[in-house]
Amino acid sequence: MKAKEIQELIDYISNSGLAEVKIKTEEFELSIKKYAESAQVRVVESAPAPQPAAAPAPAPAPAPQPAASEAPAAASSNLVEIKSPMIGTFYLTPNPDSPAFVNVGDAIKAGQTVCIIEAMKLFNEIESEISGKIVKILVSNATPVEYDQPLFLVDPAG
Repeated sequence: MKAKEIQELIDYISNSGLAEVKIKTEEFELSIKKYAESAQVRVVESAPAPQPAAAPAPAPAPAPQPAASEAPAAASSNLVEIKSPMIGTFYLTPNPDSPAFVNVGDAIKAGQTVCIIEAMKLFNEIESEISGKIVKILVSNATPVEYDQPLFLVDPAG
């Protein structure tokens, strides 16, 4: 299963009444459980030999999350968050020599690309679901992001 297919499955389950889904094939095993507002995903790929070196990888991921979660708490209630639809690496530009998709103070429209998230060597353009003005960029360029992590604060009245 590709990352995009897994993400689409997560989105489908989030919007449905299902609380748990398990898919098992010869190549992988996928288990998704929905608890309250969040969804947990565990993918286990079958391999001839176990690889214990892969276990330490998730350790650095929680570090950027607390800083991002503090910023929305201080923001006023009329601001809307644009959240990450997947786990990956956040990029503000399409390539290092290009200008940023958006900057603080820019007016955006629904459907406009605001950033790219790289997941498993795939670059996914993230589009805004709302129109308004970018008030704050909550994530630094080229840093890892988690699923549902706030990326931008938008003032819909702006």
